[in-house]
Amino acid sequence: MNELALLENYLIVGALLFGIGLVGFFSRRNMIVMFLSAEMMLHGVSLTLVTFGRAHHSFEGQMFTIFILTVAACEAGLALALILALYQKSKSLDIDFWTELREPDLPPPSLVEDAGDPRYVPPAPRRFPRLTPAGVVPNIRNEHDPQNC
Repeated sequence: MNELALLENYLIVGALLFGIGLVGFFSRRNMIVMFLSAEMMLHGVSLTLVTFGRAHHSFEGQMFTIFILTVAACEAGLALALILALYQKSKSLDIDFWTELREPDLPPPSLVEDAGDPRYVPPAPRRFPRLTPAGVVPNIRNEHDPQNC
């Protein structure tokens, strides 16, 4: 088998990896499956870059692949931490449940029709203590002070 046919096979496998990852990313609603599909697309691109580097007898494809793998490793750590934090908040990995996580003054998204799904109950907003403005003496009543009687 000559080297050109071997490089063609590698390009086909890289394109298949990218295509399967693309279909998985757009067809699934589970965040972990979407994340794994994005990783599969990155590996398809990496395989294609290494193949083109081999075809042109240079190490540029391997260098780009090392950068892609480094970025993918950093992205994996951040994405998994984000997924865990958001799962603890919403108890779901469905992407539509996370559309509620936006700025409070923004209008609701118009692309999602089932945003009012009864299965998901968002937590009540937290009330934080308010500090008195600077320069204003707070009104504190002391029960043992004879002037407050």
